[in-house]
Amino acid sequence: MALALEWDGLVGQVRELDGFQDFLRPPRVEDLLPAAERGPVAVINVSRWRCDALLVRPDGVKSIELEDLTLEAASERANRYLDTLREVETAEKALFAAYDAAAADPGHAGDRRMARASQEVARAQDRVDVMLTELQAWMWDTIAGPVLAELGYDGTPAGDVSTWPRLWWCPTGALTVLPLHTAGYHADPVEARRTVLDRVVSSYTPTLRALLDARDPRRRMPTPAGEPDRMLLVSVGNAEGQVPLKTEAERDVLQELFPGELSTTLPEADATRQRVRQELGRHRWVHFSCHGDQDLNDPSQGGVWLTDGMLTIADLTAEQFDGDFAGLSACKTAIGGIDLLDEAITLAAALHYLGYRHVVATLWSVNDKHTSEVFTSIYRKIAADGKLRPDLAPAALHEAVRALRDSAPEWPHQWTPFTHTGP
Repeated sequence: MALALEWDGLVGQVRELDGFQDFLRPPRVEDLLPAAERGPVAVINVSRWRCDALLVRPDGVKSIELEDLTLEAASERANRYLDTLREVETAEKALFAAYDAAAADPGHAGDRRMARASQEVARAQDRVDVMLTELQAWMWDTIAGPVLAELGYDGTPAGDVSTWPRLWWCPTGALTVLPLHTAGYHADPVEARRTVLDRVVSSYTPTLRALLDARDPRRRMPTPAGEPDRMLLVSVGNAEGQVPLKTEAERDVLQELFPGELSTTLPEADATRQRVRQELGRHRWVHFSCHGDQDLNDPSQGGVWLTDGMLTIADLTAEQFDGDFAGLSACKTAIGGIDLLDEAITLAAALHYLGYRHVVATLWSVNDKHTSEVFTSIYRKIAADGKLRPDLAPAALHEAVRALRDSAPEWPHQWTPFTHTGP
């Protein structure tokens, strides 16, 4: 009791200091409402008692009970999602192992193994498409449909995508790994599609406070006099133990858009953990063309695969970056189904916390061709005269994903994984 009284007294003394009035208190609602100044934030709360969408707008917060959403259903859907993605990852590794074996010992037996492994990859990918189609319909019925109806977003807006309404998703619990931004019935007739993609431009934020911090101009450090803002390109297509990636197309586009001293390109030989850590602090913009991993049991151990191993979030937590944009291309950051924790953090959210205001990421490894198409489209829209305009990234990504969706709505594995986190 004496220690508790002493604690209360010390906390009271701290709160008397200028600027520390809210020390160890939860944030006040009125302090968080400015997070919704550019568009509403939908905080999706999942609990065993009931589930709600907390719709945050500049004039207040409204709670909408999500009657058809349960904690059990969210966990079941998330685990099926993660397990199905893991099956594809396993099948792809088996295929490349079969290629290596056939190259070392050519013959009919090796050819048959490759054919069987290739067929299993195709079957696993088909299972992903079935799972995603069912998941997107479920997310619409239980979460996105009620949210958009309450906000009045009941049709496809007219005009350029850059003028469309913005919506920030702030999921919790098992929902943090799910692609809420693609919820809907994508096989509907074009003129009556019930999808998030056809009504709003979506972004994610791990918390309201993180969104506020990302918009705070006081957090920006000025560029040293005489030094231009630069793009850092980290390209690792052949990390040990990982499926090879084709990174040349993205590298060529970025070197075209950021020539000479406007970019630093780290090819595989130079893309070591120490070198990348050194370069991150010297660049406002970074693009990773490499694999990533996410450990849902211990998010600090997730990261990106470099030439000499994984650069983990834990390796970077001692530093705070002043970055405007991070692109995560072909990162498999949402695989390995587990019994989900109450809260999970994605690799994109972790980089956002570390100081990158805008993060465009892929939730799992996708076809190199489609990844290059999406990122090339984004960079050509947001880069001009050697400068990057990160605030244009959400609309640029949305436009690229909708175009890819429209070309193959029956193959959601091609266009679902791309996300934007930030203001």
